[in-house]
Amino acid sequence: MRPATLEFVKQRFTEYYQRQNLTVPSSLEQREWGFVFFDAAAEVRMRRHMAFMDREELAAYVRNLVPAHVYYSTAYYQTPSAPTMNDKNWAGADLIFDLDADQIVRGPYAMMLARVKEETEKLVEMLIDELGFARNHIRIAFSGGRGYHIHVTDIAVRGWGSPERREVVDYVCGIGLDPAVMLAPGGTRTGWRRRYIDALRSHLLRLPGLDPTEATASLTGLPGISKRAAAEFLADLDALSGKDPGDLLQNRVVRAIAAAPDFENRVRDAGARADEPVTTDIKRLIRTPGSLHGGSGMRVVPLEIGDLTDFDPLVDAVAFGDREVRVEMKANFTTSLLGNTYALKTGPANVPEALAVFLCCRNMAEITGGA
Repeated sequence: MRPATLEFVKQRFTEYYQRQNLTVPSSLEQREWGFVFFDAAAEVRMRRHMAFMDREELAAYVRNLVPAHVYYSTAYYQTPSAPTMNDKNWAGADLIFDLDADQIVRGPYAMMLARVKEETEKLVEMLIDELGFARNHIRIAFSGGRGYHIHVTDIAVRGWGSPERREVVDYVCGIGLDPAVMLAPGGTRTGWRRRYIDALRSHLLRLPGLDPTEATASLTGLPGISKRAAAEFLADLDALSGKDPGDLLQNRVVRAIAAAPDFENRVRDAGARADEPVTTDIKRLIRTPGSLHGGSGMRVVPLEIGDLTDFDPLVDAVAFGDREVRVEMKANFTTSLLGNTYALKTGPANVPEALAVFLCCRNMAEITGGA
């Protein structure tokens, strides 16, 4: 980032923090805080092990130093400003889920944001309907970048260690499912049993739509499945697909399919694509709602569950206006912002201030004047 670009972005962030306050988490005085600054040396990337006694002290710090990124700990500590993790004296942590579009799909930014929101809605539904968390204990935040954070603040989970949190994230992600349990006869077909059965039927029903040679090859690539076994399986597929799920595992081809990586991926798609290490980390730092994301210039937006469906990050998380700014594009780029689509070519361009901040923060453009 050139000096003029850095100064432009810092000025915009300064203006933002002069008029906006961070959304302060509960038990502020027990949280560790971390900051990344625009001009920090590479070896001092984050300034952390900090604590604030009240929101006024925090607000003054942010307004004076204007960080590029603001984080707070999901954990509660007796001494959050202690210089080592052991000295902080851990006193519990919220249960956190991080959904990042980069780990789900690649493509245009707007498409990635739409896809990750679907995963977030799916996860919220699982937390409430299947794991029994109360709606008023669930907080959502758009990350300001490519995803969402879900905070479960129920005091009952605060003392959980990493193993308990691992069980929860394994459940929502569909990790370690036993086909014999999922397809066992009897019982209610809800939650993961329903998802697993639907995924298996969908996987089987796709085979008739393939070229016969391709369908056979997909089965003979499984351990222990011969061409003859594959051909017999495909010939009987209609009858097999109509069987009770409890009977499916009697077929050795189905057993081989259930153990195959491509079917496991299909099952994972039926769950929620949460970042597992984030949930199991009991000392995690996470972005602060109300702050700006230094990699996009967009707001980290706190959301109620009922607001998620209509939330549009490319409108609702934009923090700046439409004053014209001249930039130098480093490459061709097309994006949507504030309800408009911009198809920009390499070279100079006049764009709204909100888009200029976005492009500069993403290192896709430099300021050339008019800032």
